[in-house]
Amino acid sequence: MKRRAWLLGTAGVAGALVGGWGVAPQRSRLGGGALMPAGDGEVALNGWIKVAADGAIVLAMPRSEMGQGVHTALAMLAAEELDVPLERMRVEQAGADAIYGNVANVLGALPSRPSEQEHEDGFGRVKAARWLLGKAARELGINATGGSSSVRDGWEVVRLAAATARACLLGAAASRWKLPIGELRVAGGVVSHASGRTAGYGELARDAAGIPPGEVRLKERKAWKLIGTGAARIDLPAKVDGSARFGIDVRLPGMRHAVLRLCPILGGSPGAVRADAALKMPGVERLVMLPAYAGSTAGFAVVGRSYWHAHRAAQAVEVDWQPPPGGTADSRRIAQALQQAVRTRDGFRFHEEGDVDAAERNAGKVIEAWYSAPYLGHTAMEPMNCTARVRDGRVELWAPTQVPQLCQAAAARVAGVARDKVAVHVTLLGGGFGRRLEADYAACAVRVAMDCGGAPVQLVWPREEDMRHDYYRPMQAAMLRAAIGRDGQLASLRIKSAGDAITPRWMERVLPALAGPFDLPDKTTSEGLFDLPYALGNQRVEHVATRSGVPVGFWRSVGHSHNAFFSECFMDEIAAELGRDPLELRRQLLKGAPRYLAVLELAAQKAGWGTVLPSGRARGLALHESFGSIVAQVAEVSIEEGQPRVHRVVCAIDCGTVINPATAAQQMEGAVVLGLSAALRGRIDIHGGAVLQGNFPDVALVRMASAPEVETWIVPSERDPGGVGEPGVPPLAPAVANALFALTGRRHRSLPIAS
Repeated sequence: MKRRAWLLGTAGVAGALVGGWGVAPQRSRLGGGALMPAGDGEVALNGWIKVAADGAIVLAMPRSEMGQGVHTALAMLAAEELDVPLERMRVEQAGADAIYGNVANVLGALPSRPSEQEHEDGFGRVKAARWLLGKAARELGINATGGSSSVRDGWEVVRLAAATARACLLGAAASRWKLPIGELRVAGGVVSHASGRTAGYGELARDAAGIPPGEVRLKERKAWKLIGTGAARIDLPAKVDGSARFGIDVRLPGMRHAVLRLCPILGGSPGAVRADAALKMPGVERLVMLPAYAGSTAGFAVVGRSYWHAHRAAQAVEVDWQPPPGGTADSRRIAQALQQAVRTRDGFRFHEEGDVDAAERNAGKVIEAWYSAPYLGHTAMEPMNCTARVRDGRVELWAPTQVPQLCQAAAARVAGVARDKVAVHVTLLGGGFGRRLEADYAACAVRVAMDCGGAPVQLVWPREEDMRHDYYRPMQAAMLRAAIGRDGQLASLRIKSAGDAITPRWMERVLPALAGPFDLPDKTTSEGLFDLPYALGNQRVEHVATRSGVPVGFWRSVGHSHNAFFSECFMDEIAAELGRDPLELRRQLLKGAPRYLAVLELAAQKAGWGTVLPSGRARGLALHESFGSIVAQVAEVSIEEGQPRVHRVVCAIDCGTVINPATAAQQMEGAVVLGLSAALRGRIDIHGGAVLQGNFPDVALVRMASAPEVETWIVPSERDPGGVGEPGVPPLAPAVANALFALTGRRHRSLPIAS
């Protein structure tokens, strides 16, 4: 039995053994109005929707806004069902109740292929596993913003909550006017009747709170007015006028400022600390030692009246740093160990069909290539920070976080209080990309605040500490092998990769109670490899999970970010070996996958694939599915002053129903710039346990002057929404590398390309 099939099947059987779960209906996620604290004149109609006295609608917002537009997207869903203008919508941070948990994000961890999810008949193995995992996710109620899942998770529940509120408001009007509810209409936040009677939502809200909703129906697609339009973002005015509050903007009465400094050797610790001179500097108050929280590195923080006072003093402290007892990490040694692991160790088989061994034995030719990707840091524009206050047995956090509940739990552990004694205020995030799925910054801030006599303390990580003490995208190596049959056709594909698994290490850090005694296979290690859409009768995809000792975490698009580079570059290698155009080969292999083929064709058409380019330029293409969306990209490149220059990127995307096409285009543009920065020069090198890169000049981000023109084309679809925030990253690196091969004849099998 395939081990992946056993894993999924066991999950389904386990669901049947849990008392009552096999037959119990899914618990409602709407919740009661008591979950939304009501301000003056506000009335909560369920756990998601409040109506203000002036008729404005307040939506409970469980997801963090970090530039992806989620506040606007979810507000659009509610506004559509309530038929109110988007400018009448407000968002308010949701509480910690389980109804706000991100079920879609948890379901994304299941290692199933898209074709299995869509084509499985009845309540089969994959559907059973998804049902069980969804049930567990609803019970856990973990509120996390990640995995391009916010809209996918809110798609049904937010619309249903708003539609339920609408039904209650209509019921209140019908009761007040003694009229049949079927004769009433809503428009612009007003209930009306043909007789001329009207009432705004604010007038009806208090009565509506006591009326059962009756039958609730979602609006039909043909009646939508807002969904699918390029609505202006609701967070934009505050960001333009400067009133938007990011974590680093928090200012509280009596607030102190703290600056962190950690051991420059990963896993190391401070020995002798000589701080007398630093503590005598003007504006400096104290030094607080910091243990290694959540798999981080130990160090200290200096507290002062301002960031500048604390920063200068922190740099003046003299420390005898001690390496970890188990030795120091070195990225060159790790790279060699990964290749050795691929050669010598058995991996977990995420997918297998046909007989790859026989296909290779009978092949006319077998081609093989080795690919690799380096460690990669997040480098969010806003450095890591958190403001904490500890007094009277309670903890209060102001945090730019993707996981408020996990920060709450970390703060409670450090302060030694119950979780309900910790309040978390989620600010806007100046970039997340997965780094703020951690809770180390909250733990450190609480520890410093505990020494500050009840005063609030804002702890900021200087850029160098931020970059040198990240949770990095894992380094990975992969061997890809294809058998070419004697008939000249592609006969088999074998992929074996090696690299650290992220999910078990993350669980140990932020969800220690759920971390098992042994590691289950981590989908993120092989996603984008085991779930390729290409029709091949003989495939084997496996991964060797390693433990390098380097702290690893989720990076935008996670395993897809490098696995797409491996698979799509190798597809071009196969095309070259067969003497085929890369587009034509993919067309042949996608005949049974019409969604993928439509995206590929759209990108190729809009990019002018096959037309003549100016001398010195070439095109490359790549296709990849991730987070429920399919993206194809065509990159147009040249060589300038010996370095690759990307002039134009054409993106085509099928992300199901599009809530806001303007936001989708913005996300593709941002993904291209971030993906291009990583593809060309992004890397983290570790020598003697120390990370060499320390600031933006060391990672050479793409700047405006060298950013390519980006075009985004959306495939119309009536499917449920897929993700948008991350799917634009994976195809970029292989599209650029394939274009460079077309231009120069040189293969790039290691990232970054320009190194």
